Amino acid sequence: MSRRIAVVDKEKCNPIACGDFLCIRMCPLNRAGKEAIVKGPDGKAQINEDIATDACQVCVNICPFGAIHMVKLPDQLTQRPIHRYGKDSFVLFNLPVPMPGKVVGILGRNGIGKSTALKILSGTLKPNLGDPEKPGDITELIKMFKGTEMQKFLEQVKAGTVKVAYKPQAVDLVAKKAEGKVKDLLKKVDQKGKMSEVVEILEMQNILDRDVKDLSGGEMQRLAIAATYLKDANFYFFDEPASFLDITSRMKVAKLIRSLAQEQGNTILVIEHDLATLDYISDELQIVYGEAAVYGIVSQTKPIRRGINEYLDGYLPDDNIKFRNYKIVFNKGIEKEGKQPVLFEWPDLEKKFPSFHMKINQGAIQRGDVLTITGSNGLGKTTFLKMLAGLIKPDKGELTSKIKIAYKPQDLQTEAGTVQEWLNKVAKDHNSGWFKQNILEKLNLQSIINNNISSLSGGELQKVYIAITLSLKAEVYAFDEPSAFIDVEDRLKVAEVIRDFMNKNDTCAIVVDHDVQFLDYVGDAMLVFSGIPGKEGQVKGPLSKKEGMNEVLKMLGITYRMDKESKRPRINKPGSQLDIEQKNSNKYYYA
Repeated sequence: MSRRIAVVDKEKCNPIACGDFLCIRMCPLNRAGKEAIVKGPDGKAQINEDIATDACQVCVNICPFGAIHMVKLPDQLTQRPIHRYGKDSFVLFNLPVPMPGKVVGILGRNGIGKSTALKILSGTLKPNLGDPEKPGDITELIKMFKGTEMQKFLEQVKAGTVKVAYKPQAVDLVAKKAEGKVKDLLKKVDQKGKMSEVVEILEMQNILDRDVKDLSGGEMQRLAIAATYLKDANFYFFDEPASFLDITSRMKVAKLIRSLAQEQGNTILVIEHDLATLDYISDELQIVYGEAAVYGIVSQTKPIRRGINEYLDGYLPDDNIKFRNYKIVFNKGIEKEGKQPVLFEWPDLEKKFPSFHMKINQGAIQRGDVLTITGSNGLGKTTFLKMLAGLIKPDKGELTSKIKIAYKPQDLQTEAGTVQEWLNKVAKDHNSGWFKQNILEKLNLQSIINNNISSLSGGELQKVYIAITLSLKAEVYAFDEPSAFIDVEDRLKVAEVIRDFMNKNDTCAIVVDHDVQFLDYVGDAMLVFSGIPGKEGQVKGPLSKKEGMNEVLKMLGITYRMDKESKRPRINKPGSQLDIEQKNSNKYYYA
């Protein structure tokens, strides 16, 4: 196989709009009489890797839609390809190694082959070993891994003895397909007779009689995890199980998933972008690196702590591969000096539902500040945002301020058309140089600007919503769970974009999230929600960031420590020496 990968993004390729295959007409090799790039059978550009050379970088640069990629593979890469979707499409190298009795974490950027690997391991995709013109054949893959644990697993896949249970990333899609009450769905999928046990562990008693379509994001996530656990399988795959869950629920989910491996000896793979949760839940780690939509390489298995730190460094010492030209550094958010003028105030508020009652104390937020909100699910955080945004009317208290609030919801709906068309419709300033440089480029949205919104991944759609929200003319910007579905690198970029925008425009933001590192990085002050989930909620604050983080973790009985190498937060095991010491000194957060 060529040491370079040529990929044409078929969705972006638009021969009519570029004037009838601009790349074909301008390619230096084509002009020399060769056919390095031609019109493919699908009517889009197609690259011949055997002919293509470094000169083909001209085509990469000249394509007005960014549809062409020409990437040099690492010199250290010796493996054959596992699968390729087409002649000039995405390529996957290597596979995650399933380990019976252990939880293997998978860490990598979105669009880099994790889902492809799952399909192969589950037997739903037959690998073609890099030749898309040949039918897929798992027998050849078994030979490729002869003498390894992977060989044994693939033989089970071939024999049809691998029973897969899969928890998808997009739990909102489950809600759209499922009908009826929560308890009826769980009874239907319960193949182990453990429904009552799981309902108690995940604290789902209060939602059993609710319709699935009425569940919140966190409730839907717990339902999807419970349904996956209750299936009688021997290979369980959980795609981003922490999204929308509060810290306590994440730990309970981690314990439940670990029990599948430790007590039942099953094979477990977990994809997760929240590093604290991934660290807590996993025994081993495999890193997937490469270039999104072009190629992905699965690393060797590593101990979880070392693996996460190597990922943050962007360097794999065992393979001598540097896959990122910068380190991810968890610098703490800058503490601002002095008080700024108050921009927005709210009075005492109260809202009653048939089974839920919440009270909000009066508060205020200063110009340029980011106010973060955290606490268990079911305490009214989203309801509070919706009241501020005018989507829900409080029963007591009146929001008389004429200040305009832009609101990014938790649940993301797709729109018709492309990202560019949506921006044209709702964002007046999206073509300004500042917006392009500081919003679109930092969030890496320029590369998908001509993509259909319906085709975006969860992380891409989340970033588009954030950009759309920031494009609106407002004084206050409210974000409900902006880190959901977004990978590690982009979470820090999202935090930077929000902070920088508020500082530059003298506006303010209110951010609800459960990723403690993200909250610490983005916020200036914090509101802490407490109460009885699903029954009553109240608020403490605004508090300083340090006070707020300590308050919420104390309330939840959880302590965090700082990793000595990467400075990232790590959850202490309950009852451990460090956990006890920090609780005794009232230092629940590593800060």
